[in-house]
Amino acid sequence: MVTIIIATFVVGYLAIAFEHKLKINKTASALFTGAVCWALYALAGHTNSHTVTHALAHHLVPIAEILFFLLGAMTIVELVDAHQGFKIITNRITTTNAVKLLWITSILAFFLSAVLDNLTATIVMVTLLRKLIHDKNQRMTFVGVIVIAANAGGAWSPIGDVTTTMLWIGGQISAGNIIQTLILPSLVCISVPLIWLSFKMKGDIKREPYDHKAAEKQEKVKGSLLMLLVGVGGLLFVPVFKTVTHLPPYVGMLLSLSVIWIVSELLHIDKNEEEKKPYSAIHALQKIDTPSVLFFLGILMAVACLETIGILDKLAMALNNAIGNQDLIVTAIGALSAIVDNVPLVAGAMGMYSLTDFPIDHKMWEMLAFAAGTGGSMLIIGSAAGVAAMGMENISFGWYLKKITPLAALGYVAGIITYLIVYPIFAVH
Repeated sequence: MVTIIIATFVVGYLAIAFEHKLKINKTASALFTGAVCWALYALAGHTNSHTVTHALAHHLVPIAEILFFLLGAMTIVELVDAHQGFKIITNRITTTNAVKLLWITSILAFFLSAVLDNLTATIVMVTLLRKLIHDKNQRMTFVGVIVIAANAGGAWSPIGDVTTTMLWIGGQISAGNIIQTLILPSLVCISVPLIWLSFKMKGDIKREPYDHKAAEKQEKVKGSLLMLLVGVGGLLFVPVFKTVTHLPPYVGMLLSLSVIWIVSELLHIDKNEEEKKPYSAIHALQKIDTPSVLFFLGILMAVACLETIGILDKLAMALNNAIGNQDLIVTAIGALSAIVDNVPLVAGAMGMYSLTDFPIDHKMWEMLAFAAGTGGSMLIIGSAAGVAAMGMENISFGWYLKKITPLAALGYVAGIITYLIVYPIFAVH
């Protein structure tokens, strides 16, 4: 039965990869794969139904945390956008030079990701790019690079990527040390693709005049600046809330959503229901990309099933036996995270290697944080940032593989090499 489950996962993965050729929506394939994998596990007969249900419930908690976090972040972004809050920023980015804009948006995504997280940063930046670049084909390249930038920015911050946070909470890394040791490799990871594209990309972006001229004449929505400040402040509040309360990030995100929801209601309290509908959270919830959230659910359910039947642990052990060299193993795990979600891979690694053999801030843990955080950029479904971008811009797996994967791989390898060079400078073990 294990073989059938693996085969189901592979077939489902291929269906997602070739979505456009098969003309079957990726969300349907992901949900089918997740549900069937668990159904097969339940029918295997090796465990009773209570054990299977308990295992599913165990995985559903972290999955639900991610989904609620995603829903909250998307709704906040939509509310700010409905009030034209992002225009305050986009109307000030007046350059139409493609290379200059690429650097500006990528650097912004890099640091925004470190302060918030790579998923939220991607959602915000894709929303901004929609206002800045109106040609979809041209915008997709920028969005692809944003995924690389957001993942690189999240890797060196203890709150920037879920896997780095896992290692931080688990006691494998310390906040100060991970920032110190990984910021340079992370900068190299995004700088190399940007430098490469700087020589390849020419001309200006296609941007309608109303974005920076006619926009001044348009009717301004009440509370644009306030909603931008409350929205961004709410997103910045999430990691602070987590640090102070030690509650999961989604709780802080939902609290921030409730605050901006209340502010939006108060801003338009003098309007009737019809007039305030476009600026309400209810309307924002209708506009968020629900299919991408369900796609994420299906993928995580399928991966959770593989983890439950022990495939991921066996895979990690096989890597250890086949490769031997710790640096190469961690590099391979990072590359593998582009195919299989990095969360169970890191969780498996945390279970395989003890803090006795690899104490806090050991080279292996630092390198794992970087590899798992940035390796997922090599495929569109390899990271939460990629999945969000895929849903928001309807980017195909094949297009990303052809256009962005080589850039992400180049940055990944350059970042790994940089880490190995600078590691002796910061080594504590």
